[in-house]
Amino acid sequence: MCLDTVLREEAKVKNQPKRRPIALWLLLVLLVVMGVSSVFCGAMLVAAPDGSLMRMPPSNLGPFSSFLIPGLLLLVFLGFYPLVVVYALWARPGWRWPQALHPFRGMHWAWAGSLAAGAIVLTWIVVEMILLRTAVFLHWLVLGWGLALIGLTLLPAVRREYGE
Repeated sequence: MCLDTVLREEAKVKNQPKRRPIALWLLLVLLVVMGVSSVFCGAMLVAAPDGSLMRMPPSNLGPFSSFLIPGLLLLVFLGFYPLVVVYALWARPGWRWPQALHPFRGMHWAWAGSLAAGAIVLTWIVVEMILLRTAVFLHWLVLGWGLALIGLTLLPAVRREYGE
């Protein structure tokens, strides 16, 4: 085999897109679904703080006088934030400020952002369950969703993908 053929074969391998692990694809899907649904629900709560658009009874308010604050929190932390994390996991932007803020040296900041998204979901749902003093199917589903986000983020294939 001549050197020219070897170099062409190496160039083909380098130009092929990197295959992403299945666990990462699942993580991205979970983050997108959570982000989009939370943007939609959060916007509905902000638009109608009385809960009428979502048919939410006042008994679901807990310590709040309206759904405005929970709606804003839902919109920002469970809506926009996970969507930014999805973008970062996919595109791996070289933004320096998030890289300087996260505690996991040797990992791309998007990986830490994904871990934080799972922690935010868990915190949100546990606080909601405590404030409402109840646990219905949806609470358990969201709790499982948060655990799945953390579990997928911690899988070795995903960690390898974002190790630097």
